[in-house]
Amino acid sequence: MHEALLTWYARERRDLPWRRTTDPYAILVSEVMLQQTQAARVVPRYEAWLERWPTEDTLAAARRGEVLAAWVGLGYNARAVRLHEACAIVAREGWPRTAAGLRALPGVGAYTAAAVAAFAFGERVAAVDTNVRRVARRLGRGGPQELLAGASDAAAWNQATMELGATVCRAREARCEACPVAAWCASCGRVEVAPRAPAGARERFEDTNRWVRGRVVAALAAGEPLPAGIEGRRLERALDGLIRDGLVAGRGEEARLA
Repeated sequence: MHEALLTWYARERRDLPWRRTTDPYAILVSEVMLQQTQAARVVPRYEAWLERWPTEDTLAAARRGEVLAAWVGLGYNARAVRLHEACAIVAREGWPRTAAGLRALPGVGAYTAAAVAAFAFGERVAAVDTNVRRVARRLGRGGPQELLAGASDAAAWNQATMELGATVCRAREARCEACPVAAWCASCGRVEVAPRAPAGARERFEDTNRWVRGRVVAALAAGEPLPAGIEGRRLERALDGLIRDGLVAGRGEEARLA
């Protein structure tokens, strides 16, 4: 099973720039950008980011407002603040080389810590994202860490299981006929897919607080006034959160990126 998946991955993997490096900073940037954002959208932003700030030292020396402005459009702007803070710590103290040590950095959760530890430092730890968890569950042959134990190349195995979940063993479209490990899979040909919620039951993105926050940050990054046409209470609630999270300073005409 391990040989079949790794052979498939070597042949079919997408050529993504963060797969060509073992630099922990570049890997951390990619993992933070990829949270809730599709890889195709991330690639040009990732490359531009590394051209502007090629190391943790250069990012740590940047102003927070510059970092936020460069993040606009990637969503969840607090991620940029935590990334900036994490790189400031690393610039002073150096890189933790284990997943446990990386967890101490701002904004670095279990998955991101494992990914950096595995891809940059070679730790044999499973990087468990939604795709990896789904693949392990459907295979029915143990959890992600147990599956990793039998792999000759732990970093490649992590990437391979992520790739399989992203392109073949997808949440709502399991392409069992194209799966390199179908012969070992307990769910082959009978994958259960959770029904989608009715369209009317899903909240529109434009009605969320996150949409308002994004509009505010984008406007301030462009040097524009706070966006007009947003109901006052929604705008104030978004501003309260942005100020509390350290993304914005001031209110009204004094509002600016922190």
